[in-house]
Amino acid sequence: MGDYNFSSIIQALSSIGIKKGQSVFVHSNLGFFGRPENVFNQTELCELFEKAFFEIIGKEGTLICPTFSYSFCRKEIFDVEETKGVCGIFSEFIRKKSTATRSIDANFSISAIGQKAQYFAENAPPHSFGKSSFWDKLLTSDGIICNLNFDSGSTFIHFVERELQVPYRWDKPFTGKLVNRGIEEERVFYHFVYDLAKTNHQPDFTKFDKESKDAGLTKQANLGKGTVLAISAKETFTFIKERLQDSPNFLIKGNL
Repeated sequence: MGDYNFSSIIQALSSIGIKKGQSVFVHSNLGFFGRPENVFNQTELCELFEKAFFEIIGKEGTLICPTFSYSFCRKEIFDVEETKGVCGIFSEFIRKKSTATRSIDANFSISAIGQKAQYFAENAPPHSFGKSSFWDKLLTSDGIICNLNFDSGSTFIHFVERELQVPYRWDKPFTGKLVNRGIEEERVFYHFVYDLAKTNHQPDFTKFDKESKDAGLTKQANLGKGTVLAISAKETFTFIKERLQDSPNFLIKGNL
């Protein structure tokens, strides 16, 4: 006997509001769920979750994973087809699938499968968290953020911060070589950064996690030894906008 199985994944995802036709962005740490029934390696584990998501969202839905590499931040070449992401086994599994489409953002690429995969991945702008970025598309498409064994925080929040022009972050350019289908070019991508020397400006989504759950915006369910949760991009944006008006320190560790 394992800690969970296919049916319990379906039940957990359904209970947090994942539905047919949705575009779902997934941060994941599958190991924290414990031991799945009748799964004997990492590939089978990832296949189990991919199958479960598409069982619910259907062919009309889209599954998106972060395949961030921070290549230009690290002064490395970014090869869209070859550069590994650093966001866990499920994200890498999705990236490597022949049916997946990856964006060309050298720091914050995403990989997507499903009906809107091309839409979410195409035309990555220089500003990773700017207009027409993946995060902007997730918002305007009424996308869902689904976190597997993480709290309600997500990379999407940095897009919200930029849109709301928080005073503790700014656009910093990173240049480098991008390789796309064998063609190499110089590119620049802007990361929305904070001053690493100011530890009070470090991101801290603890308050957002607690308050979004208290308000019923974040739905959470147990699965095996872990948890799954979901919150819409639109509700994330609206809630943070309201809270930052009252508390400018809402998303950071200390005070401005």
